[in-house]
Amino acid sequence: MSDPTPEQLREFITAGLPCERIDVEGDGRHFFATIVSAEFAGLPRVRRHQRVYAALGDRMREQIHALSMKTLTPAEDAAVASSAQPHHP
Repeated sequence: MSDPTPEQLREFITAGLPCERIDVEGDGRHFFATIVSAEFAGLPRVRRHQRVYAALGDRMREQIHALSMKTLTPAEDAAVASSAQPHHP
């Protein structure tokens, strides 16, 4: 079984979890994903990660060696984006 690409991992996650935005980087074995979904509203980080793992199903055990992720609601993503913008007087 060949290692998945970041694009395939993005497809696997979005097939099982509605995402407003998803960015995936990786080398086929180790991945980092930023996942923005309204489904995360009101959930602690552990439950958010469990939702992503559920979307990946058996692939998490069989194909993906490591996945680090940042899980945000759309409001949290907007807050992060606005705090990253330079402030002009």
